[in-house]
Amino acid sequence: MKILSSLFKKDCRMMVSGKFFLVAFVSFLLYTLFIHFGYLNFMVNNANIYNVYLYDPAGTYTQTSPLIHSVASAKELDEALAKDTSGGVGIRIRKGKPDIVLYAGTEKVDRHRADYALSLLHSGSGYQPETVGDNTPEMKQRREITCELLFIEIVAVGFLGIASVLFKEKQMGVIRVHAIMPLSKSLFVFSKVFLFLLTDLAFAALMTLVNVGIKEAGGVLPAVLIQTGILSLIMSLTGFGCTMLLKDFKQFSLAYPVIALFTAAPVFLSANTAIKMDWIDYHPFYHVYMGLKNAFFGMPVTNPVYYISAVCVIILLFGIDAAAFRKEMGKEG
Repeated sequence: MKILSSLFKKDCRMMVSGKFFLVAFVSFLLYTLFIHFGYLNFMVNNANIYNVYLYDPAGTYTQTSPLIHSVASAKELDEALAKDTSGGVGIRIRKGKPDIVLYAGTEKVDRHRADYALSLLHSGSGYQPETVGDNTPEMKQRREITCELLFIEIVAVGFLGIASVLFKEKQMGVIRVHAIMPLSKSLFVFSKVFLFLLTDLAFAALMTLVNVGIKEAGGVLPAVLIQTGILSLIMSLTGFGCTMLLKDFKQFSLAYPVIALFTAAPVFLSANTAIKMDWIDYHPFYHVYMGLKNAFFGMPVTNPVYYISAVCVIILLFGIDAAAFRKEMGKEG
């Protein structure tokens, strides 16, 4: 424990001298300012709900919502939908019954669009649209953007941070010193990864409490921290391994964009847009991201296979990193 404590203190000093904690705190401030004064204001000012167009030649519905745009012909309905950029919904009345007309997106969103349109058509008649969750639009946006920024921070900034610290230690000859010291080589890996884990957990807690709200965060924070811990360990171990395998930071800087894009781009496209990829279920970070996102919305992952798989991956990466570190010490020694 004394050796581990010494390693931990040394790693803390390295991160302080490398201004890692300062960068993380500045990132937290920038993300918070962006959420409160940029993203939320933009979403409120541009929250154009779906336009709804009604073609009712027989005048069947006379008490519709003022939000509905009436059109005079089926052709005008088609033209209005073709020009609409808000995901507009058309309603064509045939034999007294409404038919929904829309450009297809995802199945779930299309159901919400159709339900919203019908709620306007039945204005004042007691029709109740489908209720999806109990979050207000603002709270939903807060949870979503906080989750996305936290994921980006750990995948991109955290991954880059451990690499920068390790390359600096390589240049200073720290690894050469450890090669002749009588200590378990796995402790060197454990100390680094554990420190980054604590940093990421603290960052996640601050992001959640400040940007989601203390009251709302109380019910989701434990699950968020669990998912953050899984992601942090995987990314830290991956960054450690890449640092041991690559010669210098220049090589790492070339590989880094490829790794970051592979990790984040397909995940965000599949999780947040209508773009679906058949192979995304085999992308490991997709499941971690969805676990983090579900945690923010109070739906923590309960499948034991997910956690067993995560633990196995972490153990495997730790073993690979320890072996790579021993090989690197052999080169240095």
